[in-house]
Amino acid sequence: MLSEQATPVIRETLPAVGGAIEEITELFYEKLFTAHPELLRDLFNRGNQANGEQKKALAGSIAAFAGVLVEHPGTRPDAMLARIAHKHASLGVTADQYKIVHTHLFAAIADVLGDAVTPPVAAAWDEVYWLMANALIALESRLYQQAGAADGEVWQEMAVTERRTETPDVVSLALRRADGRPLAVPRAGQYVSVRVELPDGARQIRQYSLTSAPDEAAWRITVKRVRDEGLPDGEVSCHLHEHAQAGDTLTVSAPFGDLVLAPGDGPLLLASAGIGVTPMLAMLKDIAVSDPTRPVTVVHADRSPADHAHREELHKLVAALPDATLHLWYEHLDGPPPAGTSPGHADITALDVPAHTTAYLCGPLPFMRTVRGDLLRRGLPPEAVHYEVFGPDLWIAG
Repeated sequence: MLSEQATPVIRETLPAVGGAIEEITELFYEKLFTAHPELLRDLFNRGNQANGEQKKALAGSIAAFAGVLVEHPGTRPDAMLARIAHKHASLGVTADQYKIVHTHLFAAIADVLGDAVTPPVAAAWDEVYWLMANALIALESRLYQQAGAADGEVWQEMAVTERRTETPDVVSLALRRADGRPLAVPRAGQYVSVRVELPDGARQIRQYSLTSAPDEAAWRITVKRVRDEGLPDGEVSCHLHEHAQAGDTLTVSAPFGDLVLAPGDGPLLLASAGIGVTPMLAMLKDIAVSDPTRPVTVVHADRSPADHAHREELHKLVAALPDATLHLWYEHLDGPPPAGTSPGHADITALDVPAHTTAYLCGPLPFMRTVRGDLLRRGLPPEAVHYEVFGPDLWIAG
């Protein structure tokens, strides 16, 4: 909760800081990586730095947090904080790194806003930063304890036991601990980080959802080779796609992620697009064991059946549940669409979605925005719609 003296200062300066926040974060990262080049090399996603997504995500999270403190005193954006904390824990972020961020962020604020940063303004925004940072540090410490790891010590060596081609651009990798010890039991929908040493010596980290059931003897991740027209190819995804083979060893984190099934027996909607299908596979496997009669509506959208990773597996998982239905949309179809398949983009407006449904979304941001908007217009409360973002959470920056 903001102090009485800081609240009016933040309310008054939030428009100015918010208006300059992208310029501030741009300068912040420049200062941070100049002083600590190892952070760009071995912690931050170089691809997201190059395309600006990480900068937008940081700007959005700071502005959103400050806005909540001012407009809704006594509350905090727990969902946003939880997503950030899980991502940080999967990267091995530690409390001392928040001090480094503070130093360079406030230097950037002073440089951009100049004389407007009076001592009261600096003190008020310092309060905002440490309220957010300390909340995240506490959440991350709890996550490390739950994982049975010291703060930041989340890494383990994993052996690739099987590689399978799912589509021309997607492979799945089965993983077991290299030391033969039992695997931690993830919650359905969680992800792990994979740290890869690239040819230039950088150790880049990316997250991949676990597509195996929580009780399986091996973890399985699915890697899509990222090739964006006009942008650099995905460094880690391409490296794994081209080089990871059975018998290799990968450095992998403990499982994290807050897109997990909430307890209950109410109806579920699992909506995904593209590689966003991955956490839904684990959820469906978990439902088959924990509550096979639970009503489940599964929605998936993709470019074509050939591009749909784990397509046959998804069909089998849904068919095994007595009260589950599958609805597919493909942008490109050769010939008439089979039963349950429609051409074009996903459209849930015609589906039967009971008002007490809990929804889980994963896929590109435009897809999730559309589906979430349709669900809210159908009467679902915002807290019943959960989502996972692959990469920086630009939702909060929008």
